Amino acid sequence: MTHIDTITLLIERHTDADGLTETGIEGVKLFRAVDSVPCQPVVYEPCLIALASGAKEVALDGTRHVYSSKQYLCCPLSMPIQAGTSTASAENPLYGVYISLNPRKMTELAVEIENHGSALRKSDEGSNSLAIRLADWDDPFAEALLRLLQLVDAPVDKSVLADARLRELYYTILRGEIGAFARNAFGVGNAISRAIAYVSENLGEPLAIDDLAERAGMSRAVFHRKFKSATAMSPIQFVKTMRLNTAAMKISEGATISQAAMDVGYLSPSQFSREFKRLYGQTPRQWSEALTTLPS
Repeated sequence: MTHIDTITLLIERHTDADGLTETGIEGVKLFRAVDSVPCQPVVYEPCLIALASGAKEVALDGTRHVYSSKQYLCCPLSMPIQAGTSTASAENPLYGVYISLNPRKMTELAVEIENHGSALRKSDEGSNSLAIRLADWDDPFAEALLRLLQLVDAPVDKSVLADARLRELYYTILRGEIGAFARNAFGVGNAISRAIAYVSENLGEPLAIDDLAERAGMSRAVFHRKFKSATAMSPIQFVKTMRLNTAAMKISEGATISQAAMDVGYLSPSQFSREFKRLYGQTPRQWSEALTTLPS
């Protein structure tokens, strides 16, 4: 039996409903989907999503990405995404693993690797994008993921070894196919990463682009150019999309439309409704009502 077969069976055994299932390992969740769900607005925090079977799709600023079994998505920043499981079914279930990436630990490990590594992969060099990247599972990644997930069935081992095995998995990401991309995103001195973290933590407050540029130590023009290169969006577009995606998520979780708008910094309900419809093609109320028709 291959590593992926073992991982798939483990996920299947521990998930009895669609959605995320806690593993008892901090930041590590299993997920299953047997219902087809179109892309919906979400906000990805720094994470890795590894698929053992089935396929997922994500859209970022109009660009659609589809990834399937034995592939993983790495998102090192807080990013406004649209994600769905349009091909999932009972006959073709989606099984996967969601792993939060701790920025501090990833940065420490990235610096350690850069300080000691003399033969690092350079395949990603030349790309400044920090948004998302897809990669195929290689043997070190599959082995590290299996070793991490085997802790789910071993409570004593889990309490003792979880941190070490997470670090091992982080290491395979930073040394693997997208290693240069991940090391660049988590490396020290990445001013764009810091600016995005600040936006994510302060969505309900006024956010001026000049202030973000100053925090990054750049002129407005340089900040705009580097930000768009990293995220595929202008700073203004990014802030607006983060706010609207976060509000959409809050509405889907039961918040009222007015409360969701206020939580992400909108003082004018009409402006919120207008910008929401411009982005999603529906008013907040129409979108909220459409949620009831999706599989639970």
